[in-house]
Amino acid sequence: MRGAVVRRGDESYEPARLDAVWNERKPDRFPDVIVMAENERDVVLAVRHARAEGMRVSVRSGGHSWVGNGVRDGGLLIDLSRLTEITVDPEARTAAVQPSAKGPAVQEALAPHGLFFPTGHAPTVGIGGFILGGGYGWNSRHLGPACLSIRAIDVVLADGTLVHATDDNHPDLLWAARGSGPGFFGVVTRFYLDVYERPTSIVRTVHSYPLALRDEVLAWTYDLLDTLPSTVEFSAKVGFTPGLGAQAVSVTATAFCTPEHGPEALAPLEDAPFRDRALRAVVAEETTIEELYDIADRLNPAGLRWAVDGVWAEGDAAGLLRAAAPVLDAMPGGISFVLWMLWGHYPPRPNACWSAQAKAYLSPNSGWHDPAQDLRHEDWVHGSLAGVQHLSKGLQFSDNNVADRFDHGLSPENAERLEKIRAVYDPDGLFRTYMAPAESTTAYAADRRP
Repeated sequence: MRGAVVRRGDESYEPARLDAVWNERKPDRFPDVIVMAENERDVVLAVRHARAEGMRVSVRSGGHSWVGNGVRDGGLLIDLSRLTEITVDPEARTAAVQPSAKGPAVQEALAPHGLFFPTGHAPTVGIGGFILGGGYGWNSRHLGPACLSIRAIDVVLADGTLVHATDDNHPDLLWAARGSGPGFFGVVTRFYLDVYERPTSIVRTVHSYPLALRDEVLAWTYDLLDTLPSTVEFSAKVGFTPGLGAQAVSVTATAFCTPEHGPEALAPLEDAPFRDRALRAVVAEETTIEELYDIADRLNPAGLRWAVDGVWAEGDAAGLLRAAAPVLDAMPGGISFVLWMLWGHYPPRPNACWSAQAKAYLSPNSGWHDPAQDLRHEDWVHGSLAGVQHLSKGLQFSDNNVADRFDHGLSPENAERLEKIRAVYDPDGLFRTYMAPAESTTAYAADRRP
């Protein structure tokens, strides 16, 4: 094995364990062994070793799981952070991407060929966990969740074999890879992706309004969504606003322009009935994917203890806002905000288990420094969503808080099918699946209370 093998008790163990999670709030879970894979052969050897020793396997790609799903108690953690290769075939309009390649690097590789992919919104997100979990990325409202662009995968299975899986030779495996998130039963070492024509330009409008207008602004955006072309990514945010110095409600619309739909798609935002009350406005300003990544990075900066959650929900705007009131009203101070992501509906496909979506995604985010405040922020982020349960259509695996939540990231039918396929590919349960309540970050915070 070329990569390092680190065992609990080794001097290098704790740095490797902590580095496996981007969040400054590290989970109280301790693998027995961490393998720092350098190549696909290392992954094969690690899986075979774990199988021979009766050790369960977890996987880390980019380490951006908010709850540190890859770091589990006992067993073997395969750290894929060194697998970052990207190759592009511009004629076929495909790309082969290893799991720890990050969005900015993928975009940089595609740009010279006039190509684009709906990579994750945060620049620190590895492609592996992002795409397996559905993949709601830049321009996904138009291009679809990234998992639907998987053409094939190279994957190490529970029996220790490395296979190139396609819809022809492993249709059930590809179905599961398209959206099962941390419940996937294999180690993907390379994704083969369809890529797309690059937008002719990217144009962005942002309005920030006083917090007193919160419900009026959110209701207006909810109704406006249906009139906007799918090339417009549309959201609102309540709470912390970088550079403004006060909590506000901000509306952001980003047009990924095509010859059919250009910057004019943003014009309806200037007709908002409260437009003259904007505290700050950026109107139809041309931008780049690099600048969008910089903005996203400032919204969720590194070095903080983060808790994030979310719920897909729909109904009429008034009913949704009533249900969301406990989330919006109880927001802690500091770097706390609620994203009101306006998605609409992208057609599901029979070759993908991805199945949880709704018109809107309500996502509380909280960042803080003091460990003594962990439980307070956890209770707001996860607990306050209980009031939206009756409107819920599920959660996003990118926020990955199934251990703390009443929701799941798949439809009941697809969740049942996933377990049947798992029984075929991983009958002995070698690979870890979704976290249980005892592993939740809220449970750890409660255990540490004075």
